[in-house]
Amino acid sequence: MASSRHFAVFISSLLLLSLAFPSIASQEENNKSEVVIEGMVYCQSCDYNGTQSLSKAVPIASAKVNVTCKNETNQVSFNKVFETDGGGYYFAELKGFQMSHSLLDHPMQSCSVKLVSSPDENCNIPTNVNNGIDGSPLRYEGKRLNGTGYDSVIYAAGPVAFRPAQCLAPSP
Repeated sequence: MASSRHFAVFISSLLLLSLAFPSIASQEENNKSEVVIEGMVYCQSCDYNGTQSLSKAVPIASAKVNVTCKNETNQVSFNKVFETDGGGYYFAELKGFQMSHSLLDHPMQSCSVKLVSSPDENCNIPTNVNNGIDGSPLRYEGKRLNGTGYDSVIYAAGPVAFRPAQCLAPSP
């Protein structure tokens, strides 16, 4: 009898504490976890055409990449095109990305980045450097972006690259 009364007092105390500190509970509920993918798009140097090297590569501004994620049944669950900034960098916020299965739909397994287009007329042929044509897989590098009401996990892809259509033959 005494133990059930102590239990009732304990539960009542917990309820009173949650009423006394509502801001703690509401902060946890409002904290949204977002997925972000970042990477770079380059123009591969003619010196390294046909290789995986990005030595002498130059970033491409306003290049477009496509982020695609598939669920455990291999159906597309997220698909969006993102554009690089002036330095060839993209920061793709996957707003609305939902995982229905915590392991199989995880971004590391289900998402990839592919080259779409380059505005540079002299460098617009997609290469498969870091699987830019087939779909560059994601990697986690321990980056997070935390703030009031949000928590973003940042994954990296690539770097990926286009190449020039015409490369001069090397001089002898």
